[in-house]
Amino acid sequence: MTTDAPPPTHHQATAAETRNVLLAIADLLDALPAGADADPTPCTDYSVADLREHIVSWSTAFGAGFSDPGGHAPDAAAVQVEGTGSAQVRAAGEAIVAGIAAGGAERDLTLADGNAMPGAMALAMTLWEYQVHGWDLAVATGQVWAPAPEAVEGSIGFAEQMLTPDFQGEGLAFAPRVPVPADAPAIERLVGMSGRDPQWAPPA
Repeated sequence: MTTDAPPPTHHQATAAETRNVLLAIADLLDALPAGADADPTPCTDYSVADLREHIVSWSTAFGAGFSDPGGHAPDAAAVQVEGTGSAQVRAAGEAIVAGIAAGGAERDLTLADGNAMPGAMALAMTLWEYQVHGWDLAVATGQVWAPAPEAVEGSIGFAEQMLTPDFQGEGLAFAPRVPVPADAPAIERLVGMSGRDPQWAPPA
């Protein structure tokens, strides 16, 4: 007699979506064109190399934080990129899934600077962040970015709640929203909401 496994919880499903996004980013990292490190990205503070370091360091920190029984994330600044960084990003995705399965969404996640947030909020933020950063990396390097539309729609709903006037606008953490047609693809609506121009292209 076999017993069916229980269906994944909402948080476990979000963790799996996050892992899928990180696996797709790892594929982008493996396929970066030679000489692209200094190229600009839609995330105006970052070159391609800067964005790779940001993705690798913070995904590693989040993975470790969700997996830590006390919810303490290590200092992202201490993470060094190894090779393309793709193996580290894949490992981070697996760590997030394992950490959430062990209760990471039910406890606070505390960053190295002491700032803490509910684990469930941190998980949703992580999915949103890497869907947008995956797009940043893909369009900067001439690659394709096609995350699952249902995951993107979920992040649109989350971002709508998070992007208050305290966080978005000139000189704030997020650049002002870029108007995007309501019938545009979900990823274009998400990046526009997050302060990116969906029509951005590398300089000729």
